[in-house]
Amino acid sequence: MNESDYTPPKVWTWDEESGGKWAGVNRPIAGPTHEKVLPVGDAPLQLYSLGTPNGVKIAVMLEELLAMGKTEAAYDLHIIKIGKGEQFGSDFVKLNPNSKIPVLLDRSKSPAQSVFESCAILFYLAEKYDALLPGDAANRTECLSWLFWQESSASFLGGGFGHFYRYAPYPMKYPINRYAMETKRQLDVLDRHLAEREYMCASGYSIADIAIWSWYGRLAMGEVYDAEEFLDTASYTHVLRWAKAIQQREGVQKGLAATL
Repeated sequence: MNESDYTPPKVWTWDEESGGKWAGVNRPIAGPTHEKVLPVGDAPLQLYSLGTPNGVKIAVMLEELLAMGKTEAAYDLHIIKIGKGEQFGSDFVKLNPNSKIPVLLDRSKSPAQSVFESCAILFYLAEKYDALLPGDAANRTECLSWLFWQESSASFLGGGFGHFYRYAPYPMKYPINRYAMETKRQLDVLDRHLAEREYMCASGYSIADIAIWSWYGRLAMGEVYDAEEFLDTASYTHVLRWAKAIQQREGVQKGLAATL
């Protein structure tokens, strides 16, 4: 059947796999699919993650903290193979009912504190170690505005553009065009903003840069979805300048090496 001939049913039912590359792990219900004990190391922080943009964020943040001398931010990294459905294991679901990576378990607290959603983890770590988050109200507000901009915008980049351009079972003109347009609009937002400053916030390098770079900086450099030519990311010169500068940071390089 041609896509243009599709008529949605009155009530949607799950009667076949969908999702292209991820069809085997996509499902319309939550909860665990199997019993699975998570590994736990000796460090205060346990990170359950993978080298996706959201996963990269937290490894970079932790390595940045360690580079600053915050030795109490030592962590053990445990790779969660989402393509094999390990995020649906019983212990993982206890830490994150939404079954998404990354998840942080802070064992320096009693009882241990679990944190999920990557931007929430960045904020938690920034507050815990008093780093990479401005203290004064005006700069803090700017930083959080850009942090949550990334949280809301990346669904169009990842679940929208990335899925239909890279992972869908076959090319579909309408969704690719729709999400390419929105992704380029977002890149233009960043490019105009970064034309006037070195980092995302006037106060300097922060968790906003880490969050946005992991998605948009790496997209611009051709490290996410292999779409730099299609999106003409070379035209976003200020984004590229910012992205390449951040990639040279010691903490960023170590965070990437740990997860990829």
